This record gives sequence, structure tokens and C-alpha cells, in this order.
Amino acid sequence: MSGNTFGKLFKITTFGESHGKAIGGVIDGCPSGLDVDIEAIQNELNRRKPGQSSIVTQRKEPDAVEFYSGIFEGKTTGTPIGFAIHNTNQKSHDYSHIKDSFRPSHADYTFEKKYGFRDYRGGGRSSARETASRVVAGALAKQILSDIKINAFVSSVGHIFIDKPYQDLDFSKIETNPVRCPDKASAEKMEAFIKQIRKEGDTVGGTITCVLQNVPIGLGEPVFDKLHADLGKAMLSINAVKGFEYGSGFCGAKMKGSEHNDLFNTDGSTKSNLSGGIQGGISNGMDIYFRVAFKPVATIMQKQNTLDKYGNIIEMTGKGRHDPCVVPRAVPIVEAMAALVLADNYLINRTNRL
Repeated sequence: MSGNTFGKLFKITTFGESHGKAIGGVIDGCPSGLDVDIEAIQNELNRRKPGQSSIVTQRKEPDAVEFYSGIFEGKTTGTPIGFAIHNTNQKSHDYSHIKDSFRPSHADYTFEKKYGFRDYRGGGRSSARETASRVVAGALAKQILSDIKINAFVSSVGHIFIDKPYQDLDFSKIETNPVRCPDKASAEKMEAFIKQIRKEGDTVGGTITCVLQNVPIGLGEPVFDKLHADLGKAMLSINAVKGFEYGSGFCGAKMKGSEHNDLFNTDGSTKSNLSGGIQGGISNGMDIYFRVAFKPVATIMQKQNTLDKYGNIIEMTGKGRHDPCVVPRAVPIVEAMAALVLADNYLINRTNRL
């Protein structure tokens, strides 16, 4: 299996399955001499871990990270950083009913057709549990980018949207509610809606907005490795993501150039920021902001028809512990992937000029 490594200079390779002994990774390309805050890395994992509130999956995992290499006396050594997160609360029997059948809208069917075999326990390698390893690497990347502010938050759940621009939101309020929405009134509506959906045995999707501030000018390349292309790939690699837009996004397609152009100030900043902080694939120093769309979780606690491996249409009902809405737990994952992209481009950019 290929495709387990992300990044060019600052790279993360992940390993493990949802119900295996452990998940983890190897971070390569991290410069030596970086003071590592292990507690900050663990805090990021705690934001992602299951069982943290009544509106997420109740699988209880401590998600404690253990580092095995690349860090000595609190500093990075410049060598590969190996780490693992041990799985402690698997209930593999919850998945025995799908051993010979394929859950609708999951990776079960495509995975088995591609490889001829699959670990059906919790989705195996295709499980979103793999993203915990990304959060570890992203938390380390944030420490390289100490001057850059990375804030993601839930901006919609189902039909409920925040009706304020991000500039009017207080990012310090993101962690004050289980939905991770900085607008109190919207957060209360979202939480109530998720609880209602859960009682119905159903799931719901939503969007996460991410804002990157104090990004230096010059990150990204002008052709294939545009900064927004790197961010798009990073976000679209997250489980359940269905869409990515930055700056004016799809709304920009409705505008005229005279409306959409960001006019300059004398210091090089722009009066508006419909470009979303990126022009020609390169950061321009303005805020980078983007939105990521997540589909409803595919496992629902309702009867559905599906296909088994023998070609029969059968009836099945979802089992196990699943999120009724994935977006609250996906906030630190979005931040982590953004940090990985920025750290990689930051290190690459240092090689461009003498």
C-alpha cells in the first residue's frame, strides 16, 4: 500500500489500523534544536480523542502518545521522530456483522476490490482513527510555526450556519462548548440538533472554517505546488471531507473582476481579501481562510439495504460507537493538516534564496 506519507521536506508517514495494537508514525525532516512541548502535543490529541462529550463517539481511548526517537533532553535531534498511540478500547465484535458485507458509503467495497482483502474491524486502515497520528505531527509543526496563528472552528452543522464573518468572532470561545463553535447562539442550536439527530439513529454533516494569521509572504510555488493546492489536498485527504474552498471560493464565480480584485495599500497589504491570502499560488501576508465540508458519518443506526460479497442485497443496521456528527472532533485535524502544509512550505521557502 502506498500513499502513507504526506509532505516534501517536513514529512509524516503513518501506520496502523483502527483495531490493531497501535497507530503511529514517523516524522522526518524536522530541524534539530527545536524545543518540544510534549504537553502541547498531548493537548491537541485530547481535542481529537473519542469520548470527550455526549455528542461524539463513546469509544474511550486515552490517546496517550509515546515518542521513541528523534527527541533528546527535550529537543529534536534532526533524526526521524518515531511515535505510537496504543489502542486500548477496541470492540472488534461490533463489526462481525460486516465481515462479508459492505456498509453503504464506506470504504469497505472499494478497499476490498482494490486489495482483495480488508480488515473489517472499524474500517481498518481507512478508519478516521488514523488521523490521530496526523494530529501529533501537526502539533509538532505548530511549534515550528510559533508566530503563525492557526484557528479552526465549526461554522455549520446541517442547515445551521454562523451568520457572522470570521473577523467578528472571538477564537478564544472555540473550546468553550462541545461543538467547537465560537458563536454561542449558533453553538447551542448545533448541539441541540446533533443530539436530536443522534436520537433518531441518524447522522449529519457540517463545515469547518480555518483561519491562518501571520503567515509570511512567499510560501507556495507558482505552478503545481501552489499553496492553496497543497492545502486542498491536505483537507481532502481527511476522512469524510467532500469539499474545499478558500478565499471567495465558489461565490467568487458570481462576481465581476471589478468587484473581486483586492486593491493594494501602500504597504503591500490589500484593502479586501477575496484572494484568501494567496495570489498566484503564493501567500501574500494577508489572512488565509478556507472552508472544509464534511459529509454525514456513513454508519447510521437505522435499517438499510446493502450488498454482500456474494452479490446479494441484504438488510443491515449499523452497530458500534460512532459520531453522529464528525465536525467537532475534526477541528484539530484540520488545524494539524494546515500546520503540516505551512511547516513544509516554510522549510522549502528557506531554500529558495541565498
